[in-house]
Amino acid sequence: MDDGTGEATTPGPTSAAEPGPPGTTPAADVGDVVEAGAVAEAGAVAPVRLSRALVLLFAVASGAAVGNLYYAQPLLDVIAADLHIGQGPAGLLITATQVGYALGIMFIVPLGDVRNRRRLVPLMMGLSALSLAACAAAPGVVVLLLALVAVGLSTVAGQILIPFAGDLADDASRGRVVGIVVSGALTGILFARIISGLIAGVAGWRVVFLAAAVLMLGLAAVLYRAVPVAPAKTAQPYRALLRSVLTLVRRERTLRVAMSYGAIGMASFTLFWTGLTFLLSGPPYGYSTAVIGLFSLAGLVGTVSAQGAGRLHDRGWSNSATGVFWLLAMLAWVVCGVGRYSLVWLLLGIVVLDIATQGQRILNQAQIFASSAGARSRMNTAYVTGNFVGGAVGSITGSVLWAAGGWVAVCIAGAALSALAFGLWLTRLRRGR
Repeated sequence: MDDGTGEATTPGPTSAAEPGPPGTTPAADVGDVVEAGAVAEAGAVAPVRLSRALVLLFAVASGAAVGNLYYAQPLLDVIAADLHIGQGPAGLLITATQVGYALGIMFIVPLGDVRNRRRLVPLMMGLSALSLAACAAAPGVVVLLLALVAVGLSTVAGQILIPFAGDLADDASRGRVVGIVVSGALTGILFARIISGLIAGVAGWRVVFLAAAVLMLGLAAVLYRAVPVAPAKTAQPYRALLRSVLTLVRRERTLRVAMSYGAIGMASFTLFWTGLTFLLSGPPYGYSTAVIGLFSLAGLVGTVSAQGAGRLHDRGWSNSATGVFWLLAMLAWVVCGVGRYSLVWLLLGIVVLDIATQGQRILNQAQIFASSAGARSRMNTAYVTGNFVGGAVGSITGSVLWAAGGWVAVCIAGAALSALAFGLWLTRLRRGR
């Protein structure tokens, strides 16, 4: 059988296998069978049905893994003072983490299609724990920078778990399951920013990384015991595996469209939060850094609310819902523009923008996972890479636009990006694609 990337795969074994671990229950429906390919690293895979507890575990683990990237953001001033460095070198700490994460997305996440993820995910979490412990013990900025690159490189477990959840779910519930796990990852980002500041204020910044290391070790152990055996879905050399990511982008129209939506959505999202920091720190608000960080709680409301987007996909409303979310994004930018002088309108705009951004992100990933069952990890690699590029452009553009025209310029640009995505959706609707 050809999975659309040029390599041949064979159906997984259908003979009886050992029972799955806790968190799964037997099911006879073929749609619930975990897809296994030619390479069976750990033996046959039994048909499994995802329990609510296992889906929740995936969501928590994804959030904890992705959160590793954001612990340092609120701590830059504290770290700079402790290590006796300036703000410029301190800013490189965030860059180091993101560089490592980009490398992990490109070179490690594709392994989810050719390795047993029951082993791969705990292994990456264990490496994350070592890297985080190195951050906690770093004697100077050079060691800390190298350790943060390692944190970014190894903390891709969350992006392996999301397509893994898509593989374990059946067709009727895949959108719902992906929505829960993606929401867990996004929630982890917001919680990491809040919790790191609270812990650092009580026990110091090193304890933040030490606690994160302990959390990674605990989750690695739980996941190894709880998740079902998941052999590789295809046999492919590593270089060919990486090349096949580009092949997927060329061949899969659904992936290209989702990458476009994702890049635009992430650019809009990071543009907003970059500009919001400048808005809230100046008149008429004049809030401190700690207070500004609490605005992430408003984003959390939107993220949790968007979780239901996966159910829309399961009901066949994915395309229509995508257009609605982009309309909501345009509306949110208008509301945020009014929020220049009104905190109530600003908070409302944050919630609506988060619902729109995270809702379309869940739909994007549900759609690409439905289009290629044998290459979900590689599809996710391409999609997240596009998001990463969009986020970087949004962050840079936000600073430039603020200097040029303040909050009004930021809001106009954000609304224009959302309108561009809506125009793309409308064009595809008219062409019947």
